[in-house]
Amino acid sequence: MLESSFAKKFADEWVSAWNRHDLDSVLSHYTEDFEFSSPFIPAVAGEPSGILVGHKAMRTYWSKALERRPDLAFKIIKVLIGVNSLIIYYSRHDSKIGAEYFEFNKDHRVFRSSAHYAEQ
Repeated sequence: MLESSFAKKFADEWVSAWNRHDLDSVLSHYTEDFEFSSPFIPAVAGEPSGILVGHKAMRTYWSKALERRPDLAFKIIKVLIGVNSLIIYYSRHDSKIGAEYFEFNKDHRVFRSSAHYAEQ
């Protein structure tokens, strides 16, 4: 089970790194070969499966996303804790709601993550 202190610290660090647009800090939370899925991947990265793997692919994808959204920022609404996972429920720069799901290995690094967005 993840401890609430770890979950809060992780969420605060993750959101802070995104709000600074600091991809090195964002990627430091993930294993080298992590898997990420998002409904935006087909449009931004041209990968129809919606899934990318690894730091290199994700740096390219997230760099493009930041170029498209220089105002990108998140504000935490709630952090939900699971056994070896957590969900950050947040509001975005455009007032839309998003949630990110993270699965952690034994070293507390993310090996799988997925983004979810409200269609408001």
